[in-house]
Amino acid sequence: MSDTAVAYVIAGPLATITLNQPDAKNRLDIAAMQLMVEHLRTAAEDDAVRVVVITGSGSTFCSGADLAAFAVAEGGYAQGGTSALADLLTAMVDHPKPLIARVQGHVAGGGNGLVAACDIAVASTDARFAFSEVRVGVAPAIISVVCLQVMHRRDAQELLLTGERVHADRVLSAGLVTAVAEPDGLDAAVQGYVDALLLGGPEALRNTKALLRRVPTMERAEAFAWTSEMSAGLFTSAEAREGMSAFLEKRKPEWAP
Repeated sequence: MSDTAVAYVIAGPLATITLNQPDAKNRLDIAAMQLMVEHLRTAAEDDAVRVVVITGSGSTFCSGADLAAFAVAEGGYAQGGTSALADLLTAMVDHPKPLIARVQGHVAGGGNGLVAACDIAVASTDARFAFSEVRVGVAPAIISVVCLQVMHRRDAQELLLTGERVHADRVLSAGLVTAVAEPDGLDAAVQGYVDALLLGGPEALRNTKALLRRVPTMERAEAFAWTSEMSAGLFTSAEAREGMSAFLEKRKPEWAP
């Protein structure tokens, strides 16, 4: 692992973005968030990258906002950290490629937003989660935009209002994470999702992400019109021809980048 605050590593079709300030509990300082956005942009523009995993080093996945910076009167977190977090979460939600959160350690505050903004999230059973904002006198305002999209309402009310630190199984039932795995099985669980995603066509995945993002915001007639236009285009695409030919010929498709 490099000594940069956020590491970026490519292995074949997989890009891994690692929060890499374990001594600082992988806090979300402005520089780290801006670097994450840069790495996400790099992955989006690299045709060889098909899936992106976001994880952390050490015993903490992400501890949230840099409270030490917030305490500085001039140029503190409130002077730029809030917009940097909104920019980061936007880059994640709008990313054209599937994002997987590999939650290897504890999560607090804004770290929950990173988990929620990923398409799939797998947490170690020994991870602990806390929406800790209310206990330091603030609210989980920015991350609520992504967390409330995936969490069940009653669970969100309990966890966001109390700030209680809970087990991974609790946030699994709340809808924040997709799956949990024993610590020694976390990498295998993540790899299983990576392998499953790589079976899909790159453009098919890109368009499916667009559906997941946009359809819930549309009126029904608008949604049918937009999805009908998308579907007509997809069925005549080179990727669809390859995918359907491979299915009929009982072989694996050869996806173009």
